[in-house]
Amino acid sequence: QVQLVESGGGLVQVGGSLRLSCAASGSIFRIDAMGWYRQGPGKQRELVAIITSGGRTNYSNSVKGRFTISRDNAKNTLYLQMNSLKPEDTAVYYCHAVDRLTFLDYWGQGTQVTVSS
Repeated sequence: QVQLVESGGGLVQVGGSLRLSCAASGSIFRIDAMGWYRQGPGKQRELVAIITSGGRTNYSNSVKGRFTISRDNAKNTLYLQMNSLKPEDTAVYYCHAVDRLTFLDYWGQGTQVTVSS
């Protein structure tokens, strides 16, 4: 089993920045790709960014050029640096990991990001 705990959310003004963190614990060796998803009010959960165990990244078009995903394998922590935030970035952000052995999904509890205009 893998446990994921997000932190770093909050209230920020348009154009501001936030950095989300996701601390992983448990059977860390089982983790392959990790990523961030978000769910805005009245919307479905959507992919924000992913990063493979080898460091390859991919971003949704809506955040490309503004957000940066990274992982520190020594600290078992995933990050999401969010710059130039917009009101449409307001959402609950979830950390996600994939089990390399079973392909099961692991999710964090989510952290709220609110961008005020």
